[in-house]
Amino acid sequence: MAREVAVADLVDRARDRQPRAVARLISLVEDASPRLREVAAALAPFTGRAQVIGLTGAPGVGKSTTTSALVSAYRAQGKRVGVLAVDPSSPFSGGALLGDRVRMQEHATDPGVFIRSMATRGHLGGMAWATPQALRVLDAAGFDVVLVETVGVGQSEVDVVALADSTLVLLAPGMGDGIQAAKAGILEIADVFLVNKADRDGADTTVRELKYMISLGRREIRGPRWRQPIVKTVAAREEGIIDVVDAISAHRDWLVEHGELEHRRALRARTEIEAIAVEAVRARLGHLHGGDTLDRLAKAVMAGELDPYTAADTLIAGVGRD
Repeated sequence: MAREVAVADLVDRARDRQPRAVARLISLVEDASPRLREVAAALAPFTGRAQVIGLTGAPGVGKSTTTSALVSAYRAQGKRVGVLAVDPSSPFSGGALLGDRVRMQEHATDPGVFIRSMATRGHLGGMAWATPQALRVLDAAGFDVVLVETVGVGQSEVDVVALADSTLVLLAPGMGDGIQAAKAGILEIADVFLVNKADRDGADTTVRELKYMISLGRREIRGPRWRQPIVKTVAAREEGIIDVVDAISAHRDWLVEHGELEHRRALRARTEIEAIAVEAVRARLGHLHGGDTLDRLAKAVMAGELDPYTAADTLIAGVGRD
């Protein structure tokens, strides 16, 4: 009972806009605390209100600077803003390398802003494994907007699309990003394109390349589809940021009009449930007879006595009986 009261008290204090309670709840999530299920259950009635915006792109395009500029823009509108900045894990401590947090120091004393750096801890996809539950904490704590900034993505690290209502893809001139976008599938996940550092040579060329690639995609898809705008920004000087906010607002209106917002959030919940279920099964597999069953089946497959599908069926059946 003491644990239940402690979790309920933390949630109450988080909803009362106490940053320490918010930070403590996210720590419980990141540490996979035994109280994690209690936390999730206590948060559930208060979620589903925040607007979630994802920012992704290659390293060096200015994601953190853009995130900071967006925080300023939304605060000017009187909105409370939460930031989940996913950083690479430190090879020494396993924690987050706090580069993103350092670049957002101007917001550190603003009570309407909460910034949390999260380590990937080896998780691929540009996200930390705990990001979905941390997002629920900020949502339940009453933040109007939550910005989720990924690590620098490569060609497959696009998990942010499963979390965000709107996904911003950042590119910069002179970095070969146009070609990478076509290869990586980033073209498909973007709701708004930002060509940042637009004061550099080559910005107009990058915009033209994006427009051409977007036009090719439209030829292949029939029915209503959001037309991704391309916004030129110089985030370091907050130039073009209001245009970005307007584009996000227009996208949200489009999502609501076409029933897509509900669809995206249902997909988000489905993905989250599936990830939790898979992790639970993996944990049970590891504990099944101390791992002896898996070792025995592996040796049988190696010896040609079993095929891997039959071995997997046997293992799953054992989990069901466990």
